[in-house]
Amino acid sequence: MRRDSIFYKLFQQYPNLLFELLTNPPENADEYRFDSVAVKEPKFEIDGVFLPPESENPGVVYFCEVQFQKDEVLYERVFAESYLYFYRNRARFSNFQVAIIYPSRNLEQSDILPYSNLLNSSQVNRIYLDELGDIRQLPVWVALMVLTTLEDEQATQEARYLLERNQQEETQPANRAIIELITTIMVYKFENKSQREVEEMLGITLKETRVYREIKEEGIQEGKQREKSLEDFQRLIDSQSSDNG
Repeated sequence: MRRDSIFYKLFQQYPNLLFELLTNPPENADEYRFDSVAVKEPKFEIDGVFLPPESENPGVVYFCEVQFQKDEVLYERVFAESYLYFYRNRARFSNFQVAIIYPSRNLEQSDILPYSNLLNSSQVNRIYLDELGDIRQLPVWVALMVLTTLEDEQATQEARYLLERNQQEETQPANRAIIELITTIMVYKFENKSQREVEEMLGITLKETRVYREIKEEGIQEGKQREKSLEDFQRLIDSQSSDNG
């Protein structure tokens, strides 16, 4: 399942999502801007950086890492990335916070002794999605994050519930975006199923959603690329045959 792209879309659509997970979010959380950055020398890829508004200078920058598999040097990398980025942009920020999002505690790095003080400080936030409570009681954007962690049968039930709940909340401005994200999650989760099977699972028509259009476009582009490769190969064969003749 392509969780990196899903969480990127979640944060991009609703940057305030990260702060709904934190115990002490900043007062101006709704003014933060989400970004994804690469830090060179050496090159690090940071899952998400939440930048304070330009009017707040210097402000507090938030680093976010989404971790869905065991990595025994995760904290080495996360803190190296965060400190290096903070160092290179020191004039822009007064402080930084780190948030690590896990599906459950059992995927956390085993040896945390070198970082125990930092991990237990107010500067680092460890979030375990399976401990946030009943998915149906969570804010819808947080529920979408939890949806990515569920087993197939439960995921199907909760996806249908979230679609129904979203339709009932007619005043919600991001209504369409939430439908798109739910279908994206389910299409990626059930990559082995056909379009019709996923439609029946969710009770919607995928051709009306952006994810279907994107997948269809990807298929068209892949087909064109394969066709071009075959044409190039045929030209090469013809050229060799001509030279030999």
